[in-house]
Amino acid sequence: MTTTAQRALITPARLRAARARQFRRVLTGLAFASPWIIGLALFFVYPMVASFYYGLTEYSVLEAPIWIGTKNYVDLFTTDKLFFLSAENTVIYAGMLIPIGTIFAVLLALLLNMKVRFLAYHRTIFYLPVLVPSVALALVWQWVLNPTYGMLNALLDMVGIVGPGWYANEYWAKPSYVIMSLWTLGNAVVIYLAGLQDVPVDLYDAAAIDGAGTWQKVRNITLPMITPVIFFNVVIGLIGAMQTFTEAYIITGGTGNPVNAAMFYVLLLYRNAFVYYKMGLASAQAWLLFVVILAMTLVLVKTSNRWVYYGGDEKK
Repeated sequence: MTTTAQRALITPARLRAARARQFRRVLTGLAFASPWIIGLALFFVYPMVASFYYGLTEYSVLEAPIWIGTKNYVDLFTTDKLFFLSAENTVIYAGMLIPIGTIFAVLLALLLNMKVRFLAYHRTIFYLPVLVPSVALALVWQWVLNPTYGMLNALLDMVGIVGPGWYANEYWAKPSYVIMSLWTLGNAVVIYLAGLQDVPVDLYDAAAIDGAGTWQKVRNITLPMITPVIFFNVVIGLIGAMQTFTEAYIITGGTGNPVNAAMFYVLLLYRNAFVYYKMGLASAQAWLLFVVILAMTLVLVKTSNRWVYYGGDEKK
């Protein structure tokens, strides 16, 4: 009876007033969120839709786009000689950087997680390279790895080792860019440090009672417990490695030399767009990169249940 009486009190006028208040709340929320919504539409949604359209046209910026369907995609796979080479260079670079960078960052995080004096200063020092602009970083490493008067080859010469040609040698070019990228692993190290703080201390205590050594603790406790963090950094690192551009552009002047050994995928995309003014072809190339990165990420996510351990998971 109470419910029936309450329903009787809800008159049409009160219902309209309640709907008006709800509508005003929605408008107020949209007003506060409008800067983000407008920014998302202008700088994310519109560019994606426009690039997809331009990828199906012949477009040089100076003239109106001409619809050609999938011809740009066909040309990339059939007539562009650098397309597969740039893709191969990028995959090789990512294939070297991801495992080496992961191992290096985890080891560095383990060292920085130890209780030693001036630990905060050590962590700051290793993070500082992340704050250096990419252009400045490329210029510094261009001097460090210079095959003729570079600092690294000078140090190797002091111990009787003839240094390689680094970025000026077609076989050492990609390893050179991997070394440059290792210099900016500070972000990953900070994330690993945060993950290490979440490893339960009582697990280490129990392992110590059982007589486990340092390596056994790292192998059987630390690494399994931080696999979610490793997974996250691998995905982010893969996305970044597939889009490498700045260092190669600065050091080679956008040419990708020697012998196109540093012609990475995004560098070729840049050349097609802003050197040859083939905006339609570059847009198609960008969408192919998006699809490849998406596919790789989905494969990682699909296979993560085999090696990523989340607290509370039960092994069957």
